[in-house]
Amino acid sequence: MRKLARFLKNYRLQVILGPIFKLTEAVFELIVPIVTADIIDNGVRTGDVGYVWRMGGVMLLLGVVGLCCALVCQKMASIASQGFGTVLRNEMYRHINTFSHKEIDRFGTPSLITRITNDVNQLQYAVAMLIRLVIRAPFLALGAVVMAMLIDLPLAIVFLVATPLIGLVLYLVMSRSVPYFKVMQKKLDRISLISREGLSGARVIRAFSKQDHEEARFRTAANDQTDTAIRVGKLSALLNPLTYLIMNFAVIAIVWFGGMRVTSGGMTQGEVIAFVNYMSQTLLALIVVANLVVTFTKAAASAGRVNEVLETETSVPEPANGPVSPKQGAPEIAFSHVSFSYSGDGGEHGEKYAVKDLDFTIRKGETIGIIGGTGSGKSTLVSLIPRFYDVTEGSVSVEGINVKEYPFSQLREKVGMVPQLAELFSGTIASNLRWGNAHATQQELENALRIAQAKDFVDRLPLGLESPVSQGGKNFSGGQKQRLTIARALAGKPEILILDDSASALDFATDAALRRALKAETQGMTVLMVSQRVSTVKAADRILVLDDGTMAGLGTHEELMESCEVYREICLSQLSREEAAR
Repeated sequence: MRKLARFLKNYRLQVILGPIFKLTEAVFELIVPIVTADIIDNGVRTGDVGYVWRMGGVMLLLGVVGLCCALVCQKMASIASQGFGTVLRNEMYRHINTFSHKEIDRFGTPSLITRITNDVNQLQYAVAMLIRLVIRAPFLALGAVVMAMLIDLPLAIVFLVATPLIGLVLYLVMSRSVPYFKVMQKKLDRISLISREGLSGARVIRAFSKQDHEEARFRTAANDQTDTAIRVGKLSALLNPLTYLIMNFAVIAIVWFGGMRVTSGGMTQGEVIAFVNYMSQTLLALIVVANLVVTFTKAAASAGRVNEVLETETSVPEPANGPVSPKQGAPEIAFSHVSFSYSGDGGEHGEKYAVKDLDFTIRKGETIGIIGGTGSGKSTLVSLIPRFYDVTEGSVSVEGINVKEYPFSQLREKVGMVPQLAELFSGTIASNLRWGNAHATQQELENALRIAQAKDFVDRLPLGLESPVSQGGKNFSGGQKQRLTIARALAGKPEILILDDSASALDFATDAALRRALKAETQGMTVLMVSQRVSTVKAADRILVLDDGTMAGLGTHEELMESCEVYREICLSQLSREEAAR
């Protein structure tokens, strides 16, 4: 948790003054039993009502001042803890956005969501407790013992016996229950994962009538966490009975031996009552300490998970240099003996390369079709161009410059990426289209929609471009979402347009119209079309054929039909011999 202390640097004043005010309140709380004893001995016993009222006023004043100190501390704790949480969340979100796809894949979305919400909430609560109770509770427990010893040292032996016994009970219970809290955090990740899958995949679950199966999965995960929580609860349930049993025996001992001391004249009745009050304060303070142990154990587990995110460096670092100048006359895209493994170790630990020894160039304005079987490395190949991943071996260049030398903003401004999974964001159609170009005019947006074959259905919407988009674009069909994501990429006017199987949900007529529009209206734009359909890539200037991560062929449709067995098999599996020959 010390590593996260830097996020409190703007709240030093609250972190310092808060405990001071709380300590002041604790001092007043320790004085109250002395005043109570004085009222009993000098007011109640003698029948001096005036003295009782005067000292009662002193007690009221102590209570009011203590309350004011507590409120000031509470406000400072709230400011510091909420501010700490806000700063930490912002930093986590910023840092997560520096991750490449590799780090996102490693952590997993549900786990990252849990860390940035639940774990940060736990740390916020720990910061609040740090300011409010970490100094106050131990001070109150020790202060009560010291005050008791100042009143009557022989009787304070009861405190010296009872306090360690209470501490021992707290230690035994806490040492056995604390490990469960770390386990519960991991089980919460599991619940988060199942919840996210169940809610985001509700349509698929209903389509396969798997509601009962998913409910059973969720119930199993929830019951697993419940069982752990119950085990903790059973252990914690022992805390109050055992500690109160020790305290009640201590109170009995105080009253018994205190009565003997009063009879012998060694103590007054008020001092015996003060002893009882101090015993109660000691017990309550120690229980607070025990709860703090639980709180900070949970916080330590959360801090470890948060630090794991913050200490993870991206495998795709952005270069420190500014914008680079492309080389005149260089190929638009060049792959030089590129190999890539998702493990990042070049396949040394048994994981095969996703793509292996790719070596080719693409000219500016060229349309390249990329085809191959499932798992042949098509999406991996195009993900290396905008540096979603870094190559394991070789290099990828855009306009003669290694992509590793480009600032992300410059590189990704050049590359318009339309991923396989069409993802839209809540807002309007216009706000989604302007992701690539925040200053795009309505005419530019409409032109992008027209090329993407989306203008007709957008025009039919009552609000047109201002039509709302729900989370994930769930209010549009798969084909409509794909066309909108293509229009979003086109609105940014990229130099390189990558369509990663992004027309898979389109019918053949719409797919053909899209290809015609791209060819006619994207002059000078380099287009890479990844597809499983031969009809989609057939008319490309050149076609790159992948087979199990390696390049099986590169050329026109006619050339590949003659020279590439893999491409010929794909064509004949989708087209008749007459169609394939045309």
